[in-house]
Amino acid sequence: MTELPKTFDPAAIEARWYAHWEDKGLFRPKRPGAEPWTIVNPPPNVTGSLHIGHALDNTLQDILTRHARLKGKDAMWVVGTDHAGIATQMVVERNLAKDGIARADLGRDAFIDKVWSWKAESGGQITRQLRRLGCSMDWSNERFTMDEGFSSAVLKVFVELYRQGLLYRDKRLVNWDAGLGTAISDLEVETREVQGKFWHLTYPLADGSGTISVATTRPETMLADMAIAVNPGDARYTALVGRQVRLPITGRLIPIVADEHADPELGSGAVKITPGHDFNDFEVGRRAGIEARDMLNMLDAKARICQTADGLVPADLIGLDRFDARTAVVAKLEAAGALERIEDRVIQTPYGDRSGVVIEPWLTDQWYVDAKTLAAPAIEAVQTGAIRLVPKSWEKTFFNWMENIQPWCVSRQLWWGHQIPAWFAEDGRIFVAETEAEAQAEAGEGVLLTRDPDVLDTWFSSALWPFATLGWPENHPSPSGEG
Repeated sequence: MTELPKTFDPAAIEARWYAHWEDKGLFRPKRPGAEPWTIVNPPPNVTGSLHIGHALDNTLQDILTRHARLKGKDAMWVVGTDHAGIATQMVVERNLAKDGIARADLGRDAFIDKVWSWKAESGGQITRQLRRLGCSMDWSNERFTMDEGFSSAVLKVFVELYRQGLLYRDKRLVNWDAGLGTAISDLEVETREVQGKFWHLTYPLADGSGTISVATTRPETMLADMAIAVNPGDARYTALVGRQVRLPITGRLIPIVADEHADPELGSGAVKITPGHDFNDFEVGRRAGIEARDMLNMLDAKARICQTADGLVPADLIGLDRFDARTAVVAKLEAAGALERIEDRVIQTPYGDRSGVVIEPWLTDQWYVDAKTLAAPAIEAVQTGAIRLVPKSWEKTFFNWMENIQPWCVSRQLWWGHQIPAWFAEDGRIFVAETEAEAQAEAGEGVLLTRDPDVLDTWFSSALWPFATLGWPENHPSPSGEG
């Protein structure tokens, strides 16, 4: 008789029985006529691995699923993974870099082929971990957000939202990651405290009658300053509102405007306004009547100095990295007698959570979803009790999110992901359709079209996960109940 081991080792036993259960299809017993019961697992990133939060969440889902199955219901636990646009592209690019190959060397199609190859060889770690955890998921219906059927649903929703006026193209500030070369979301930005400086500058009034002082943590942005803001209640500056200032270095004439954004108690009470490179300044600029299309941009996609639309940036600064430009601009300000003093200060600085580089607010054309309009039915559903939040104490947080929601930037300057179904004509017209043939038919014969190279934010597709994994839109009603 074989001697029993002194300690229990579950690894071999669990792995053997799990494989048996999966092979026999026991995680989705076919029960015609039984009450359907479905739970959809939030898709983990294909590049990732499970953490303790996954372990807890999946354990709770597993308990619910097994309980429903024991009650005789046709229980299906939908499983799959998210294509994780930025994370996956970074992994593949790093692998290529080991062989001295850059994404641009391959071209878009060949690079995407490399991503698919990587997924086939290395993208299954997280699903193996789900099996090892014992999750009784329906692996026969495993999904991926880049599946053909799922991708069709993503394109359909994009086109429908566009035609309903809920998705549009706009020029606004985004969190620009110069390391990755793409816009990123607020959730992908982490704020760090760094030892920085506060530069106090003197700007002369255009008529030579005096000066006005401002301070900034990013002196290089003065190359694109478009206004000086003072508080309308600040008596020190009442007589200056409406007058002009001549900027050092560029010589640009800019107005002094009244705006509540300026805090009389902070510094001199006057604030330099660079609407193309600061989120608060963007709003001040719009309130002052500056259209987004007219806001000055002084950085390219790699955060190097570029010429502004008015051509006033000195030639010797063009092409400099933003931080090298900071040193050069400070030197020029000092030489011009416009640098009052430099103050050491701890600065709250935004960094990309993946690239680790400082994020720039950058003015660019992107695609946006009208999140405020879409949030209204969700707010009403919770207010009326049609949807209950458990625990109820989270309602306050929910309403805070929903009622203060901003337009959602859904475009990313990547190659891996769902390419945006929009085509541009040479005359500036945009045609949005599910296929190029449909876009061409709308544009007319002979109109040359170029497809938007951007892809959609991964979370745009993930939002469709509960519907597209279950067959929508093929022979199913839409999530809104129409069609």
